[in-house]
Amino acid sequence: MVTSNAKLANSMNPITITGQVDEQHLLSARAPDSVPPGPVTILVLPAGEQDDGEQAWMAGIANQWTEELSDSRQDIYTLDDGAPVNAP
Repeated sequence: MVTSNAKLANSMNPITITGQVDEQHLLSARAPDSVPPGPVTILVLPAGEQDDGEQAWMAGIANQWTEELSDSRQDIYTLDDGAPVNAP
């Protein structure tokens, strides 16, 4: 069966899966149920190796969230609000 490139391109939704490489250099990872059985293409990015652009992006996001989460206007609830889920 021949599949056109256009049809194949529309069916590809890349996902990120974290795996582990063992001492025998075998890769193991668990794919979500949405990934059908069959061959896949794997791009290996060793942990700890990030390019400058990725590091800058992560630092920018961290800075942006830090500013928002430290804003006292976001503190609209206190520990006295509500009840614990496991309360009798």
